[in-house]
Amino acid sequence: MNILSRTVTVSFVVLCTVAASAQVSSSSTVTGPNGQTATRSTIRGGGNVQSTTTGPNGQTATRTVNRIPGSTNATLTGPNGQSATRSTTYGGGNSQTTLTVRNGGVATRSVSGRDTGTVTATTVGPRGATGSTVRTR
Repeated sequence: MNILSRTVTVSFVVLCTVAASAQVSSSSTVTGPNGQTATRSTIRGGGNVQSTTTGPNGQTATRTVNRIPGSTNATLTGPNGQSATRSTTYGGGNSQTTLTVRNGGVATRSVSGRDTGTVTATTVGPRGATGSTVRTR
């Protein structure tokens, strides 16, 4: 193998690595039957997403998702500034999701045993009501 072929191989690997971690931006516009438009701009990269939607009256809403190994956090913010969040942690066949809505209400869902064949999911609503499901494979 000569030096030229080694250089091409290394350059290709470096190029693929840079491309895999780059952010990607996109934008789209939708026009309704009455001629009004709405736009969405999105930036994705590294498992994260930032999206902004602007309606025909100029109001905006945003969606932000951050992913790291073992957890995902998402926040939605409406045009009035109120937001809702969803946080999930996972690992070892288990997961815990917490949903917090605009008025401060919190709901949780816990799932365990995905790696055992018997999965138990328990949900607790914002007023304390609880429900469970057990599934066996």
